[in-house]
Amino acid sequence: MSVMALAADKKLTGLVAATFTPFTSQGEVNLSEIGPYIDYLREKQGIKSIFVNGTTGESMSLTVAERKILAEEWCQKAKGIMDQVIVHVGCMSLKDSQELARHAAQIGADGIAVISPSFFKPSTADMLRAFLQEVSLVAPSLPFYYYHIPAFTGVNVLARDVLEGIENLIPSFRGVKFSGNNLMDFGQCVSYSRPNWSVLYGVDEQLLAALALGAQGAVGSTYNYIGCHFNKLISAFEKGNLVQARTIQFKMQELFSYAIKQGFDVGVNKQLMSEVSGLSLGPPRLPVMPCPEALSLALTQKYHSIFS
Repeated sequence: MSVMALAADKKLTGLVAATFTPFTSQGEVNLSEIGPYIDYLREKQGIKSIFVNGTTGESMSLTVAERKILAEEWCQKAKGIMDQVIVHVGCMSLKDSQELARHAAQIGADGIAVISPSFFKPSTADMLRAFLQEVSLVAPSLPFYYYHIPAFTGVNVLARDVLEGIENLIPSFRGVKFSGNNLMDFGQCVSYSRPNWSVLYGVDEQLLAALALGAQGAVGSTYNYIGCHFNKLISAFEKGNLVQARTIQFKMQELFSYAIKQGFDVGVNKQLMSEVSGLSLGPPRLPVMPCPEALSLALTQKYHSIFS
Protein backbone atom coordinates (compact mmCIF):
# COMPACT_ATOMS: atom_id res chain seq x y z
CA MET A 1 0.00 0.00 0.00
CA SER A 2 1.38 3.42 -0.92
CA VAL A 3 1.60 6.40 1.39
CA MET A 4 -0.96 8.12 -0.86
CA ALA A 5 -3.44 5.36 -0.09
CA LEU A 6 -3.16 6.11 3.62
CA ALA A 7 -5.44 9.14 3.31
CA ALA A 8 -8.35 6.85 2.45
CA ASP A 9 -7.73 4.56 5.42
CA LYS A 10 -10.30 4.25 8.14
CA LYS A 11 -9.76 6.81 10.88
CA LEU A 12 -8.97 5.45 14.34
CA THR A 13 -11.83 6.48 16.62
CA GLY A 14 -13.79 5.27 19.61
CA LEU A 15 -12.43 3.11 22.41
CA VAL A 16 -9.14 1.32 21.86
CA ALA A 17 -8.12 -1.21 24.51
CA ALA A 18 -4.46 -1.13 25.53
CA THR A 19 -3.98 -4.85 25.97
CA PHE A 20 -2.19 -6.73 28.72
CA THR A 21 0.41 -9.32 27.71
CA PRO A 22 -0.63 -12.82 28.81
CA PHE A 23 2.11 -14.72 30.64
CA THR A 24 2.27 -18.26 31.96
CA SER A 25 2.76 -18.78 35.69
CA GLN A 26 6.47 -19.20 34.86
CA GLY A 27 6.58 -15.75 33.25
CA GLU A 28 6.74 -16.81 29.61
CA VAL A 29 4.57 -15.29 26.87
CA ASN A 30 1.26 -17.17 26.66
CA LEU A 31 -0.02 -16.90 23.09
CA SER A 32 -2.91 -19.32 23.65
CA GLU A 33 -4.83 -16.69 25.64
CA ILE A 34 -4.83 -14.05 22.91
CA GLY A 35 -7.68 -15.51 20.84
CA PRO A 36 -10.10 -15.74 23.80
CA TYR A 37 -8.92 -12.29 24.94
CA ILE A 38 -9.90 -10.72 21.61
CA ASP A 39 -13.27 -12.47 21.65
CA TYR A 40 -13.91 -11.19 25.17
CA LEU A 41 -13.10 -7.60 24.23
CA ARG A 42 -15.40 -7.61 21.23
CA GLU A 43 -18.28 -9.61 22.68
CA LYS A 44 -18.34 -8.46 26.31
CA GLN A 45 -16.87 -4.96 26.18
CA GLY A 46 -17.80 -3.75 22.70
CA ILE A 47 -14.18 -2.95 21.86
CA LYS A 48 -13.39 -2.74 18.15
CA SER A 49 -9.69 -1.77 18.12
CA ILE A 50 -6.64 -2.66 20.19
CA PHE A 51 -3.27 -1.11 21.02
CA VAL A 52 -0.74 -3.88 21.69
CA ASN A 53 2.72 -4.05 23.26
CA GLY A 54 2.34 -0.70 24.97
CA THR A 55 2.77 0.31 28.61
CA THR A 56 -0.12 -1.89 29.75
CA GLY A 57 1.43 -4.73 27.74
CA GLU A 58 4.76 -4.32 29.60
CA SER A 59 6.58 -3.72 26.32
CA MET A 60 9.73 -2.40 27.94
CA SER A 61 10.05 -5.66 29.88
CA LEU A 62 9.81 -7.76 26.70
CA THR A 63 12.53 -8.77 24.28
CA VAL A 64 12.32 -7.73 20.63
CA ALA A 65 11.67 -11.37 19.73
CA GLU A 66 8.81 -11.59 22.22
CA ARG A 67 7.29 -8.37 20.92
CA LYS A 68 7.38 -9.77 17.39
CA ILE A 69 5.62 -13.02 18.19
CA LEU A 70 3.04 -11.17 20.27
CA ALA A 71 2.36 -8.59 17.56
CA GLU A 72 1.97 -11.33 14.98
CA GLU A 73 -0.44 -13.31 17.15
CA TRP A 74 -2.54 -10.23 17.99
CA CYS A 75 -2.78 -9.29 14.30
CA GLN A 76 -3.58 -12.82 13.18
CA LYS A 77 -6.22 -13.54 15.81
CA ALA A 78 -7.83 -10.09 15.48
CA LYS A 79 -8.32 -10.36 11.73
CA GLY A 80 -12.01 -10.14 10.91
CA ILE A 81 -12.89 -9.38 14.54
CA MET A 82 -11.19 -6.09 15.34
CA ASP A 83 -11.32 -3.03 13.11
CA GLN A 84 -7.73 -2.03 13.82
CA VAL A 85 -4.63 -3.36 15.56
CA ILE A 86 -2.08 -0.66 16.42
CA VAL A 87 1.32 -2.07 17.35
CA HIS A 88 3.56 -0.06 19.64
CA VAL A 89 7.14 -0.36 18.38
CA GLY A 90 8.95 2.21 20.51
CA CYS A 91 12.22 1.16 22.17
CA MET A 92 15.26 2.73 23.79
CA SER A 93 17.22 1.77 20.67
CA LEU A 94 16.40 3.32 17.29
CA LYS A 95 17.48 0.11 15.54
CA ASP A 96 15.15 -2.02 17.67
CA SER A 97 12.26 0.37 16.98
CA GLN A 98 12.97 0.20 13.25
CA GLU A 99 13.13 -3.60 13.35
CA LEU A 100 9.74 -3.77 15.06
CA ALA A 101 8.26 -1.21 12.66
CA ARG A 102 9.37 -3.25 9.62
CA HIS A 103 7.93 -6.36 11.22
CA ALA A 104 4.61 -4.63 11.95
CA ALA A 105 4.31 -3.75 8.26
CA GLN A 106 5.06 -7.35 7.27
CA ILE A 107 2.41 -8.88 9.53
CA GLY A 108 -0.41 -6.58 8.44
CA ALA A 109 -0.71 -4.23 11.41
CA ASP A 110 -3.10 -1.33 10.88
CA GLY A 111 -0.71 1.21 12.32
CA ILE A 112 2.32 1.72 14.56
CA ALA A 113 2.91 3.92 17.57
CA VAL A 114 6.21 5.12 18.98
CA ILE A 115 7.03 6.32 22.47
CA SER A 116 9.95 8.62 23.22
CA PRO A 117 13.21 7.01 24.31
CA SER A 118 13.55 7.55 28.06
CA PHE A 119 17.13 6.68 29.02
CA PHE A 120 18.87 9.09 26.71
CA LYS A 121 16.02 11.57 26.67
CA PRO A 122 15.39 13.99 23.81
CA SER A 123 15.33 17.44 25.36
CA THR A 124 13.65 19.26 22.47
CA ALA A 125 10.79 18.67 20.09
CA ASP A 126 13.24 18.69 17.17
CA MET A 127 15.23 15.82 18.68
CA LEU A 128 12.12 13.77 19.36
CA ARG A 129 10.68 14.41 15.90
CA ALA A 130 13.96 13.27 14.35
CA PHE A 131 13.76 9.97 16.23
CA LEU A 132 10.13 9.45 15.24
CA GLN A 133 10.92 10.25 11.61
CA GLU A 134 13.70 7.68 11.45
CA VAL A 135 11.33 4.98 12.70
CA SER A 136 8.59 5.98 10.27
CA LEU A 137 10.91 5.79 7.25
CA VAL A 138 11.25 2.01 7.45
CA ALA A 139 7.46 1.47 7.39
CA PRO A 140 6.12 4.32 5.24
CA SER A 141 2.92 2.47 4.33
CA LEU A 142 1.70 2.26 7.93
CA PRO A 143 -0.27 4.98 9.73
CA PHE A 144 2.07 6.41 12.35
CA TYR A 145 1.10 7.64 15.83
CA TYR A 146 3.19 9.44 18.44
CA TYR A 147 2.69 7.96 21.91
CA HIS A 148 2.94 10.77 24.49
CA ILE A 149 3.27 9.57 28.10
CA PRO A 150 5.56 11.96 30.00
CA ALA A 151 4.89 10.50 33.47
CA PHE A 152 6.63 7.29 32.36
CA THR A 153 9.25 8.62 29.96
CA GLY A 154 10.25 11.70 31.92
CA VAL A 155 10.33 13.55 28.58
CA ASN A 156 8.53 16.79 29.29
CA VAL A 157 8.36 18.15 25.77
CA LEU A 158 4.85 19.38 25.02
CA ALA A 159 3.01 17.13 22.58
CA ARG A 160 1.81 20.19 20.68
CA ASP A 161 5.44 21.17 20.07
CA VAL A 162 6.20 17.67 18.77
CA LEU A 163 3.31 17.95 16.30
CA GLU A 164 4.57 21.21 14.81
CA GLY A 165 5.27 20.48 11.15
CA ILE A 166 5.40 16.73 11.75
CA GLU A 167 3.18 16.05 8.72
CA ASN A 168 6.02 17.34 6.52
CA LEU A 169 8.58 15.03 8.12
CA ILE A 170 6.30 11.99 8.41
CA PRO A 171 3.73 11.81 5.56
CA SER A 172 2.19 8.74 7.19
CA PHE A 173 1.56 10.58 10.47
CA ARG A 174 -2.00 9.98 11.64
CA GLY A 175 -2.23 11.20 15.20
CA VAL A 176 -1.22 11.04 18.83
CA LYS A 177 -1.99 8.84 21.81
CA PHE A 178 -1.96 11.51 24.50
CA SER A 179 -1.47 9.87 27.90
CA GLY A 180 -0.88 12.96 30.00
CA ASN A 181 -2.80 15.18 32.40
CA ASN A 182 -2.05 18.50 30.69
CA LEU A 183 -5.42 19.22 29.13
CA MET A 184 -4.26 22.55 27.70
CA ASP A 185 -1.52 20.75 25.77
CA PHE A 186 -4.09 18.17 24.68
CA GLY A 187 -6.49 20.85 23.53
CA GLN A 188 -3.75 22.50 21.51
CA CYS A 189 -3.07 19.15 19.84
CA VAL A 190 -6.74 18.90 18.88
CA SER A 191 -6.68 22.48 17.60
CA TYR A 192 -3.62 21.81 15.43
CA SER A 193 -4.84 18.40 14.26
CA ARG A 194 -5.31 17.74 10.54
CA PRO A 195 -8.58 16.24 9.20
CA ASN A 196 -7.04 12.78 8.68
CA TRP A 197 -5.48 12.63 12.17
CA SER A 198 -6.87 11.04 15.31
CA VAL A 199 -6.14 12.70 18.63
CA LEU A 200 -6.73 9.96 21.19
CA TYR A 201 -6.80 10.49 24.94
CA GLY A 202 -5.07 8.03 27.27
CA VAL A 203 -6.04 9.01 30.82
CA ASP A 204 -9.20 6.97 31.35
CA GLU A 205 -10.32 8.74 34.52
CA GLN A 206 -10.48 12.07 32.65
CA LEU A 207 -11.99 10.93 29.36
CA LEU A 208 -15.09 13.09 29.58
CA ALA A 209 -12.99 16.26 29.84
CA ALA A 210 -11.00 15.18 26.79
CA LEU A 211 -14.18 14.53 24.81
CA ALA A 212 -15.29 18.09 25.57
CA LEU A 213 -12.00 19.29 24.10
CA GLY A 214 -12.50 17.26 20.92
CA ALA A 215 -10.92 13.87 21.48
CA GLN A 216 -11.85 11.54 18.61
CA GLY A 217 -11.22 8.44 20.67
CA ALA A 218 -9.36 6.99 23.62
CA VAL A 219 -6.71 4.38 24.29
CA GLY A 220 -6.65 2.92 27.78
CA SER A 221 -6.15 -0.11 29.99
CA THR A 222 -9.46 0.02 31.87
CA TYR A 223 -11.37 -0.34 28.60
CA ASN A 224 -10.34 -3.99 28.82
CA TYR A 225 -12.85 -4.51 31.62
CA ILE A 226 -15.00 -1.34 31.76
CA GLY A 227 -15.18 -0.72 28.02
CA CYS A 228 -18.91 -1.39 27.83
CA HIS A 229 -19.53 1.36 30.40
CA PHE A 230 -17.24 3.84 28.65
CA ASN A 231 -19.02 3.16 25.37
CA LYS A 232 -22.18 4.30 27.17
CA LEU A 233 -20.33 7.39 28.40
CA ILE A 234 -19.32 8.31 24.85
CA SER A 235 -22.84 7.69 23.58
CA ALA A 236 -24.31 9.86 26.34
CA PHE A 237 -21.83 12.65 25.58
CA GLU A 238 -22.63 12.55 21.87
CA LYS A 239 -26.35 12.81 22.67
CA GLY A 240 -25.74 15.78 24.97
CA ASN A 241 -26.66 13.85 28.11
CA LEU A 242 -23.88 15.16 30.33
CA VAL A 243 -25.55 14.00 33.53
CA GLN A 244 -25.37 10.37 32.45
CA ALA A 245 -21.87 10.80 31.05
CA ARG A 246 -20.63 12.34 34.33
CA THR A 247 -22.26 9.57 36.36
CA ILE A 248 -20.29 6.92 34.46
CA GLN A 249 -17.07 8.94 34.64
CA PHE A 250 -17.47 9.44 38.38
CA LYS A 251 -17.96 5.68 38.89
CA MET A 252 -14.67 4.98 37.14
CA GLN A 253 -13.00 7.68 39.23
CA GLU A 254 -14.37 6.10 42.41
CA LEU A 255 -12.82 2.75 41.47
CA PHE A 256 -9.53 4.30 40.39
CA SER A 257 -9.28 6.51 43.48
CA TYR A 258 -9.81 3.47 45.70
CA ALA A 259 -7.22 1.48 43.74
CA ILE A 260 -4.60 4.23 43.97
CA LYS A 261 -4.98 4.43 47.74
CA GLN A 262 -4.48 0.67 47.99
CA GLY A 263 -1.50 0.66 45.61
CA PHE A 264 -2.25 0.55 41.89
CA ASP A 265 0.19 -0.42 39.13
CA VAL A 266 0.30 -2.56 35.98
CA GLY A 267 0.41 -5.76 38.04
CA VAL A 268 -2.68 -4.82 40.06
CA ASN A 269 -4.48 -3.64 36.94
CA LYS A 270 -3.66 -6.90 35.17
CA GLN A 271 -4.97 -8.96 38.06
CA LEU A 272 -8.23 -7.00 38.12
CA MET A 273 -8.64 -7.71 34.40
CA SER A 274 -8.07 -11.43 35.06
CA GLU A 275 -10.65 -11.44 37.85
CA VAL A 276 -13.31 -9.55 35.89
CA SER A 277 -12.83 -11.32 32.55
CA GLY A 278 -12.03 -14.82 33.72
CA LEU A 279 -9.01 -14.87 31.40
CA SER A 280 -5.73 -16.34 32.61
CA LEU A 281 -3.33 -13.46 32.02
CA GLY A 282 -0.70 -14.56 34.51
CA PRO A 283 1.57 -12.40 36.64
CA PRO A 284 3.43 -9.29 35.51
CA ARG A 285 7.16 -9.48 34.80
CA LEU A 286 9.72 -8.16 37.26
CA PRO A 287 10.36 -5.49 38.40
CA VAL A 288 6.56 -5.19 38.54
CA MET A 289 5.32 -7.36 41.38
CA PRO A 290 2.24 -9.64 41.36
CA CYS A 291 -0.90 -8.28 42.98
CA PRO A 292 -1.32 -9.47 46.59
CA GLU A 293 -4.32 -11.78 47.02
CA ALA A 294 -6.00 -9.57 49.61
CA LEU A 295 -5.75 -6.53 47.34
CA SER A 296 -7.07 -8.52 44.40
CA LEU A 297 -10.10 -9.57 46.41
CA ALA A 298 -10.75 -6.05 47.73
CA LEU A 299 -10.49 -4.45 44.27
CA THR A 300 -12.70 -7.07 42.67
CA GLN A 301 -15.35 -6.54 45.33
CA LYS A 302 -15.12 -2.76 44.84
CA TYR A 303 -15.48 -3.19 41.08
CA HIS A 304 -18.63 -5.27 41.42
CA SER A 305 -20.11 -2.92 44.02
CA ILE A 306 -19.77 -0.03 41.56
CA PHE A 307 -20.51 -1.62 38.19
CA SER A 308 -22.83 -4.54 38.94
